Amino acid sequence: MSPHTAGRRRVNRCVAAGVPLAVLAALATAGPAAAGTQAKGPHEAHVIRTATLGDIPLGAFSNGLLPGTVDDDRGVDLGGIGSDICPTGHKGEFWTVTDRGPNGQIKVSGTKRRTFPAPGFDPAIVRIRVSADTVKVVQAIPVTTSSGKPVTGLPNQAGRDEAPYSYNALTPLAYNPNGLDTEGLVRAADGSFWLVDEYGPSLVHVSARGKVLTRYVPQGLNLTGTDYPVVEALPAVLLHRKINRGFEGLAQLPGGDLVLAMQSPLSLPDTAAGEGSRTVRLLRFSPKKKAVTAEYAYRFDPVDVVDPGEDDTSELKISSVVAVGGERLLVEERTDKAARLQLVRLGREADILGSHWDDAATTPSLEQLDDPAASGVPVLSKRLVVDLGRVAGVPGKIEGVARVDRDTLALVNDNDFGMTDGAGAFDAQGRLVDSGIETTVTYVRLPRRI
Repeated sequence: MSPHTAGRRRVNRCVAAGVPLAVLAALATAGPAAAGTQAKGPHEAHVIRTATLGDIPLGAFSNGLLPGTVDDDRGVDLGGIGSDICPTGHKGEFWTVTDRGPNGQIKVSGTKRRTFPAPGFDPAIVRIRVSADTVKVVQAIPVTTSSGKPVTGLPNQAGRDEAPYSYNALTPLAYNPNGLDTEGLVRAADGSFWLVDEYGPSLVHVSARGKVLTRYVPQGLNLTGTDYPVVEALPAVLLHRKINRGFEGLAQLPGGDLVLAMQSPLSLPDTAAGEGSRTVRLLRFSPKKKAVTAEYAYRFDPVDVVDPGEDDTSELKISSVVAVGGERLLVEERTDKAARLQLVRLGREADILGSHWDDAATTPSLEQLDDPAASGVPVLSKRLVVDLGRVAGVPGKIEGVARVDRDTLALVNDNDFGMTDGAGAFDAQGRLVDSGIETTVTYVRLPRRI
């Protein structure tokens, strides 16, 4: 059997899971026309295609997967599937994953509250097909607990995660230890999936049908009350992650190891240190050993280099990591308005796992160092592949990057389910005032192969 045939058979084994294709086809509508593309020179990255996800009511989508999960979607359409993207093995088809669902922030008495307009929404793995200028959902798999219940996207622990509120920020909601803020996604050779989550932060192994098999969390998290196995297998230093800035990127190396990327620097020893730091951590995890085997320090470029005009270092994030052969990765460093893809190589000489930098008591912390390399930290070297902020037609808030072939990338944005922050996110009847930002898949042709 050829590798291509084997890949097709692995994909086909999952088709029966999730929503029937006929239901999804009936829900999906054609998206807006593709953005115009201009011919570019051979030494300039350029957009070659843009496709848009049509409107699918969030309630119909969620209830089609797990009946009764969303009683009122408040006019919100399916969105947020751009948390990550990876090829299925079929031309024009990709696996994507939603984040935790529609959410926003509203100030009440001067304090921001995190809102969940559809608290029963369940994160889902979504297979899409790009056809001309349209993105179509062809399969969806809900992420569920061991007993088949929705994990939901609600926060896990009081005092560690933001308190959840209703759409208008007036009614407190219950925490849910099963909840996942899903981000990165890869599919294993056996048809199962690996996801990363921002709450723990955690690495989640999910069956081909969406059932959580194991959730790997930092040592000392003490997450109890879950309806699935939880294993404390990650370094305890990750307990210092910034709120809403846990694991964001996930890649699978050719040998099967996983690379997990924190979205932002840790808050070590405090919030101010994390907000001002440009050093973020990547982990290497062995599914065979069920353990972290390496840790790397990655250094952001200055924020005004990534996003000219921006001066807030805390806006820097890693949103995607993509394996491109051997020990090489593409790393996306971005703000909400701009993004750059850097090529790095993972090597044993750069491993800091188990060093004093993993001790939260170390002073100064890794995050506090102005020049980590000068302090003996083996920071990953990198080379700029493409500045997406300079490529006409690339939308903002790119969270997923997939390698289509050696000189073509597929990018997907996170449209936040059409939500905005503030009291104006919903009208007087409690219906969404849509931002007008759509979910798009954008193909970019690079000037050279990677």
